[in-house]
Amino acid sequence: MCTAITFKTKNHYFGRNLDLEFSYLETVTITPRNYPFNFKLVNNIISHYAIIGMAFVCNDYPLYYDATNEKGLSMAGLNFPNNAYYFKKKNNKNNVAPFEFIPYILCQCATIKDVKALLKKINIVNIDFSEQLKASPLHWIIADEESSICVEQTINGLKIFDNPMGVLTNNPPFDYHLLNIANYQNVTREEVKNNFASNLEIKSYSRGMGSIGLPGDLSSASRFIKATFTKLNSVCKDDEISSVNQFFHILTSVEQQMGCCRVHDKFEYTIYSSCCNTSKGIYYYKTYNNSQINAIDLNKENLNSNKLISYKLIENQNFNIQN
Repeated sequence: MCTAITFKTKNHYFGRNLDLEFSYLETVTITPRNYPFNFKLVNNIISHYAIIGMAFVCNDYPLYYDATNEKGLSMAGLNFPNNAYYFKKKNNKNNVAPFEFIPYILCQCATIKDVKALLKKINIVNIDFSEQLKASPLHWIIADEESSICVEQTINGLKIFDNPMGVLTNNPPFDYHLLNIANYQNVTREEVKNNFASNLEIKSYSRGMGSIGLPGDLSSASRFIKATFTKLNSVCKDDEISSVNQFFHILTSVEQQMGCCRVHDKFEYTIYSSCCNTSKGIYYYKTYNNSQINAIDLNKENLNSNKLISYKLIENQNFNIQN
């Protein structure tokens, strides 16, 4: 399970929690402009926009979980089991494998308008990366500074949803989340008012009672509501430190602690949280075992290279001893 959000102050930010029961030893990976993307069924792309994000690099290929290109367009894939459906090759379409979808879009699109035009021609095809790495059932959030969409391919075909919340979790499909949010119209950040009975005197016994009914469980539907409420009611200054800190606080509201969600003989937990300043190309992250915020700047690298650049995640927690 995972949660992805967009956020805008002076700059635009994009990131996610990756919630799984195991890690692939992912790294912050930069794909320079001249790294050759050799796709399975569509034309290879040799020269393209530079990309930064979190990826599992396998056989020198970046399998991106979330990423942003140098134009500020961002994208993340989130688990969508039992609903994602990948078709066979179609002759009248650009047939893109699921693991190729993020680089295929970010290589050549700068805005959501570009993405929507490209999606008209795309069929996400049922091709595995390898025998060991089968195609993951995913849906995707894609965002620029001005708007966000959700892309899902089910047995009914490829669907594109405008995403005014700028939030995505997992199942059910996105149209359910759009409908489900109506159940929480009475949740508020304001002091609670007595709507129960006008002739009955009721006194509040605590602050925050307007948010009673806001879900706090770990299910994807609940995390969607909690993340949306927290994000859209969020208040912070426009500077970088305030914006990045607030972004991570929003993600923390829906993070998963190890031990609370058993998956067979393991526990699902928030392996990492990311926040990319898409306006500047700075990728921030923290991990389950290291709450310090670390940063990697896309523009400090040689973006005209043809070789991947990867940074291992810093997993050791640093304590600031004050006495």
